Amino acid sequence: MIATPILLSGLGLALLLLLGFHRVIRHGLAPQRIPERQSPDGLPHREVRFPTVNGRSLYGWFIPATRIGGAPAVALLHGWGGNAETLLPLARPLHQAGFAVLLFDARCHGRSDEDSFASLPRFAEDLEHALGWLHRQPQVDSRRLALVGHSVGAGAALLVASRRDDIAAVASIAAFSHPETMMRRLLASKHIPYVPFGWYVLHYVQHVIGHRFDAIAPLNTIRKVRSPTLLVHGAEDTTVPVAEAYAIYAARPGEHVQLKIIPGRHDDYGDASKEAEALVDFLRTNVDPSCPETADRLPPRQDRS
Repeated sequence: MIATPILLSGLGLALLLLLGFHRVIRHGLAPQRIPERQSPDGLPHREVRFPTVNGRSLYGWFIPATRIGGAPAVALLHGWGGNAETLLPLARPLHQAGFAVLLFDARCHGRSDEDSFASLPRFAEDLEHALGWLHRQPQVDSRRLALVGHSVGAGAALLVASRRDDIAAVASIAAFSHPETMMRRLLASKHIPYVPFGWYVLHYVQHVIGHRFDAIAPLNTIRKVRSPTLLVHGAEDTTVPVAEAYAIYAARPGEHVQLKIIPGRHDDYGDASKEAEALVDFLRTNVDPSCPETADRLPPRQDRS
């Protein structure tokens, strides 16, 4: 009879410890929120806010193209702990190349709404809603939409492109090959042993986000991407080693996927203007914003609500 209360107390204590461990995991993996300090000064732009899932809204900047109506557009998505400012250096060259540009904050980042957690699939959900918003803009040709993502945003861009056939081009900057590889590297940097803690963390995270890592890994989603794709990676990247870019490239489904290794690290590159020019040239070549004949070859525009 005495053993029963002791057993129940032990189970209760174990449950409290487990819940506490879950709280530590969530807190430890939560992104740092950093509001933007700059804006697209010198470019015509407006602040926008549009809805995403769970009743949340996303903050961003929309830079319309100089041409009137029917312009191609690019949605740009930052990485973990970043914001719309992360890819701001690409805004001017894209605008000068004839694109409309949308830079925005994923949930739990920048000035967008908070949510229960952030994840690569939620980045992809937000990117889908950014595309939906662009579809509704009268000055945008929804048949000529491109995606640019950095790090987790790059993984999200590949995930979205693997599910759709209406993306004109994709640029993936510094994507990791597999979430498990990235997380094991993170756990090791914090001196957390894989057995038993790391193993449990990986399984708990997959349970929380509702997706198996294998299903969302760029190493696997690239196999389903049919849009022209450019993989860009810094040769000195220590956050995501360049070997992971080669691994994604090796899994490509065809020659429409290109790989460009550039000088630099995960966030900083040797000659930013030169590398931006190469990325813009890739998008311009595949989306062809300046060629009127392109519109005649595209499928009819489908307006989305």
